[in-house]
Amino acid sequence: MDFNCAKCTIVKKACRLKDGKGPVWCPTEKQKGHIQEALGKYDLPENSEFAKQAAIQEGACYANRDRTPFVLQPTKSRVEETIEFAHRMGFKRLGLAFCAGLTQEASLLVEILEKHDLAVVSVCCKVGCIPKERIGLTEEQKLRIGQFEPMCNPIAQAEILNNAQTDLNIVLGLCVGHDALFLKYINGFTTIFAVKDRVTGHNPLAALYTSHSYYQRLKKLEFGSDEEMKSRLVAEDR
Repeated sequence: MDFNCAKCTIVKKACRLKDGKGPVWCPTEKQKGHIQEALGKYDLPENSEFAKQAAIQEGACYANRDRTPFVLQPTKSRVEETIEFAHRMGFKRLGLAFCAGLTQEASLLVEILEKHDLAVVSVCCKVGCIPKERIGLTEEQKLRIGQFEPMCNPIAQAEILNNAQTDLNIVLGLCVGHDALFLKYINGFTTIFAVKDRVTGHNPLAALYTSHSYYQRLKKLEFGSDEEMKSRLVAEDR
């Protein structure tokens, strides 16, 4: 049976309360072996302090935690959280893998990190200036047809940062798929600062928030069946 916590409708959940309940497929109740196996990995030297400081950082992002009743009062942006966590861990050297389309944002992020005594090694996605034909693209599949176009190179980004021996790596705006390749080949811990969304100004949750109103097409059958979608994508790629 597949697990799907996103579809759990139980209010007092087994994963949140000691006396909570779960649906018949609840992984908290049905996957105790895997949970215990994972729990043991938090005791490994390379994980134990990292996990502890990550949990401490989570709490530190809220104010007035000593008040009763407690009311959520978040106070820190993700950039502040990233800076604080790096210092909690004693990290001095950060790696940044960013999309060329977010060069300005990458520059601002590096400037801010450096002002907080964090050294940054940053690598653009177009590193190497390798033509897209190298990975099999035809002229019609390129963004700018008839022009030289360098491929995104997330594997090289990862290898360069691996060689730089960074303490913590940050991903900023890599394309869907390119980010997955980067995460496959990067060594060590990596955090996502922001992801690319060309339509929503890099706020992909906006499409979910408006899926009941302006973005209703996400929940309707406008995309067509699997076969129709595949045919459309093949036609677009030609």
